[in-house]
Amino acid sequence: MTVRRCDVAIIGAGTAGLHAYKRATRLGADAVVIERGPGGSTCTASGCIPSKLLIAAGRAAHRARGAHLFGIDVGGVAIDGDAVLRRLRAERDRSNGRIRDQYLRIPEANRIGGEARFTGPASLTVDGRMMVEARAVIVAAGARLEVPPPLAPVRALVHAHETIFDIERLPASLAVIGAGPLGLELAQAFARLGVAVTVLGKSDAIGALKDPACEQAARAALDAEMAIHLGVEVEASMAGAQARVSWIGDSRGSVVVDLVLAATGRSPALGVLDLAAAGIETDDAGVPLFDPATRRCGDSAVFVAGDIGDRRPVLHEAARGGTIAGQVATGGAACPPRPALAIAFTEPNLVEVGTPFGSLPDGAIVGEAKASDNARSGIDGDDKGLVRLYADRDGTLIGGTIVLTGGEHLGQSLALAIDRGMDATAFADQAWYHPVLEEMLQSAARDILRQGG
Repeated sequence: MTVRRCDVAIIGAGTAGLHAYKRATRLGADAVVIERGPGGSTCTASGCIPSKLLIAAGRAAHRARGAHLFGIDVGGVAIDGDAVLRRLRAERDRSNGRIRDQYLRIPEANRIGGEARFTGPASLTVDGRMMVEARAVIVAAGARLEVPPPLAPVRALVHAHETIFDIERLPASLAVIGAGPLGLELAQAFARLGVAVTVLGKSDAIGALKDPACEQAARAALDAEMAIHLGVEVEASMAGAQARVSWIGDSRGSVVVDLVLAATGRSPALGVLDLAAAGIETDDAGVPLFDPATRRCGDSAVFVAGDIGDRRPVLHEAARGGTIAGQVATGGAACPPRPALAIAFTEPNLVEVGTPFGSLPDGAIVGEAKASDNARSGIDGDDKGLVRLYADRDGTLIGGTIVLTGGEHLGQSLALAIDRGMDATAFADQAWYHPVLEEMLQSAARDILRQGG
């Protein structure tokens, strides 16, 4: 059996794995990447990029239908579903190709194709044909969809984000199982493209929002575009060539649809890794326990990065996690944590930053601003939205929730302010241009100050 010795072995050539490789090699390490597929990231292949392309198409149709608000008559809006999907796939493939090119630019001696399996604390076999002995191993194997058991009877009609973008044509009707960010994004996009959409969620909160005021605002806005049923359990059966999806819980009903989109989350792609052979501690799902600041599993030589271990499976977290793992695995220092930042690209955007509402400390102050009081929202004809900022008892900003079309940009500004330790006084005193949506951040900060923050 061939033996490859190295400083760092990285399992997975997605976003996290490639960032780990770049950082480790820049620090002078001999690193290898083990990839069982062709390379490429979830974001570009089946996540961020294709979903935003579908959202962009839906937004264009939605704005055309609403142009009459501004005295503009565009006539009827016709959706060419085939053209929508062609553009989506062309742009997705171009973007994913660039990521794969990054993988292929890694010297051949540092790329190993196959499936890795631990044989010891820092040793691996690849497809049983090669042994890799490293000083450190970074596990960045990603995550995979598991179809919920209730959908098994209609499995042939079930898609996840890995396959939904490759459908031949837009369906006439679609059931989306899961009312989290991904499910809602795609549900609204399909609905705006003329698909009859029904969203079914087990949770009582839409978009997993924890702030009750913001959750209520989000529900009211999204409910206007599609049927949403929360707090329900589903079951499915075939109805001829279609699927009958029934639900029971806070409401009861059924719908017959052409396709079903499973958006209930993903499970770590543990495959044949055999983490027990590495001697590291795992949780009940078999996922390694690790320190977020270092990505190290206990005092072992194993590190974790990317979707396989993250509670927030988004690109910037995967990239940062991979960079940290690559740095610490080669003897570098740990990196300070950054404020959590999550965005659902529905309209309105659903944004959570920093400390969530349910974890606010005693004495926390909540400042609020409404889109109906913002000049830019009125100008744009979209004045339904809410910004809520959270500060500790001393007035230092610690978090916030934003439900607002264009709220993604406010979320970025708030994350930076929290990371820099700004208080409500300094934040409100920034240069806020007029008229912009960002003025809502200033208004919410001033509301904190009025309450004594």
